[in-house]
Amino acid sequence: MPRTSRAIAAAAIALVALAALAGPSHAIARPSKDAYRGPGTWIDIFDGRLFVDPFTTVSDLSLHGIRTIYVETANFTNPRAGSVAFPVGVAALIDAAHANGIKVVAWYLPGFKNLNRDLRRSLDAIRFTTVAGGHFDSFALDIESTVVRSTPLRNRRAEILSSRIRHAVGKQYPLGAIVPDQRSTSVSLPSLWPRFPYRRLRRYYDVFLPMAYSSFRGKGASFVYGYTTANVQYVRLMTGDAALPVHVIGGIADKLRSSEDAAIVRAAREQGALGVSFYKLRLSGDEEWQALQLGFAP
Repeated sequence: MPRTSRAIAAAAIALVALAALAGPSHAIARPSKDAYRGPGTWIDIFDGRLFVDPFTTVSDLSLHGIRTIYVETANFTNPRAGSVAFPVGVAALIDAAHANGIKVVAWYLPGFKNLNRDLRRSLDAIRFTTVAGGHFDSFALDIESTVVRSTPLRNRRAEILSSRIRHAVGKQYPLGAIVPDQRSTSVSLPSLWPRFPYRRLRRYYDVFLPMAYSSFRGKGASFVYGYTTANVQYVRLMTGDAALPVHVIGGIADKLRSSEDAAIVRAAREQGALGVSFYKLRLSGDEEWQALQLGFAP
């Protein structure tokens, strides 16, 4: 990189860092579940190359009809310093997305071992502000880590962290809960998180985003349709809210066939889900974009 370019990049990093840490509270997004509506896509902290040219990334997504980009700002171990990975690229992506009518939701993966760190990184994402005054449209907590081995302790800490986040942002700020799928939380099977506290978490979150990853469960459009349907119904049953707002995360994009992509979108729409997405952007192709576009055509 030429010396002049390095100087510009350094200045940009400094400005973004100052804006992110000192952004005024009024920059927080207006409360709305609209960020979870329609077709979406996901970026995690291992997708740094997507931030090299965020304007092209956003332009491509706009052409594919994507309405929301879900961006992982950090997890409980990364980045080692700071609270937001790739802050310059994230800031540019937020501003470019908003210029194209696309919303951006921040998401964070807590470990529940250090609740102070988990809370700080969650709130830093919520308060992140670009130099131009842009900010995330909502925040979602990815509730799936099993680093804390005791399920009762993990449940308590998940509720404590959720309560602290809600208290910090107020009653009106839109929060999403990214949760494991039905099989991963079923008490009748060896599972990732048995006795998952759906009902207790419902009071803190406006939208639930089940990781209905059929790509790990079975194949074929018929199976995928039934699996997606069951996951939407299950999360509503377990939260005790038959009208629970849901955004379906349909599975690992490059492990799905085109007929399965279409089945996921159709099932989610028929169950009244707010939106649908596939994990993740870097693994998605024309089949995923087409399924989302057709499923949400005017």
